[in-house]
Amino acid sequence: MAMNRVQFQKGLSLTEFQTHYGSEALCERALERSRWPSGFRCPKCGKSAHRRFHRQSRLYLECAGCGHQASLIAKTIFASTKLSLCVWFQAIYVLTQTKNNVAALELKRHLGVCYRTAWRIKHKLMQVMSLREEGRILAGLIQIDDAYLGGECMGGKAGRGSPNKQAFVIAVSTTLDDRPLHAVIRTVSSFTNAAMTRFYANHVAPESDVFSDGLASFAVAEYQNLAHTVIKSASPKTAAKVPAMRWVNTVLSNVKRSLDGTYHAIKFKKYAQRYLNEAAWRFNRRDDLPALASRLIVHAAQCRPNTEKSLRLKTNCAY
Repeated sequence: MAMNRVQFQKGLSLTEFQTHYGSEALCERALERSRWPSGFRCPKCGKSAHRRFHRQSRLYLECAGCGHQASLIAKTIFASTKLSLCVWFQAIYVLTQTKNNVAALELKRHLGVCYRTAWRIKHKLMQVMSLREEGRILAGLIQIDDAYLGGECMGGKAGRGSPNKQAFVIAVSTTLDDRPLHAVIRTVSSFTNAAMTRFYANHVAPESDVFSDGLASFAVAEYQNLAHTVIKSASPKTAAKVPAMRWVNTVLSNVKRSLDGTYHAIKFKKYAQRYLNEAAWRFNRRDDLPALASRLIVHAAQCRPNTEKSLRLKTNCAY
């Protein structure tokens, strides 16, 4: 079997990470470049001249014109944190360079913090990933499928009606020569025509070619200026082997395997969309593994702060 170039690509080694982000000063420099890639400009008067100083171990930039002081971490995902940037950047490294990601309990051990702090760090970074994926639109050849997270509760109802399951839709765009490009994964309350209409409107470009199985609600694509082809098969197992649906089933299988192998328990009814967005973020940037950490740092610098209260609010369902 030929070697998978994506799977066997070189990542960002721990030594390289330490070289770029191994001290608080290096982390501050990286965050400053991410916030102000063209150089600092005062948010009040727009002047670039400034002086730098530390207050309670935090870097501030003071405008030489109007005297406005801007904290380096203010208005970013790191705002109000009591942790050093080194700890945050270590979390970013672990989340982006591990093959199957990492649970909050394991992150706690990597960072040397309590579980609640590790959970908060992980969910804040996943929220950053979610915001980057919310507006993604697929175009061209698109394979789409329906799936569930979770399983049967002990003594509860089995099958699609199980209260422990969360429905979601996964779509993967491919090239003309059948190579996967990008994926969108969105939770739905149920596979209704209304939910699929919103999914197509928000995530599928007009005049795209959609390939799906025989689920009735997928047929609303025909009313959304989309070409729709139904792939019929004798069973779900044989459907996964049909070439026209190969990549969506492969990505779906990898996502489920990653979640099952990493997390012992997830509150699917509350946080499923955040975990699915994390999987989509990683898949859509899989071609450049060494750059994942720096890209997430840039995204985190451009993301507004999130409180723990807002993180614990229910994130489902997208549609």
